[in-house]
Amino acid sequence: MGFLIRLAITAVALWITTLIVPGVEVTGRSGANNALTLIVVALIFGVVNAVLKPVIKVVGCVFYLLTLGLFALVVNALLFLLTDWIGRGLDLPFHVNGFWAAFWGAIVMAVVTWLISVVVPDRLAER
Repeated sequence: MGFLIRLAITAVALWITTLIVPGVEVTGRSGANNALTLIVVALIFGVVNAVLKPVIKVVGCVFYLLTLGLFALVVNALLFLLTDWIGRGLDLPFHVNGFWAAFWGAIVMAVVTWLISVVVPDRLAER
């Protein structure tokens, strides 16, 4: 149950990101198609973050220290671009137009996900 709630939170955050950030867009033919695309992209984004982010943190810890954590913003943008690349490979109607759209998209995603997670009780997300 917790996995599905986290997936829904990520999908909603992704949807809000597409509304706020120019260059991050879902171009499906219908609302249902867009919703399904957002869920699939949220799943891809979650897998990419779960698998690659810990490895990147270990390998790039020197850069994190030297930049006082600002390197994390670049890493998040690159992971967002990787999610776009995987989505294009799967022929999903999700597009991120360049590094800066990914940069701001990753920031908005993180903030919106955090805000939604504050509202959703932990006991629901942990089940």
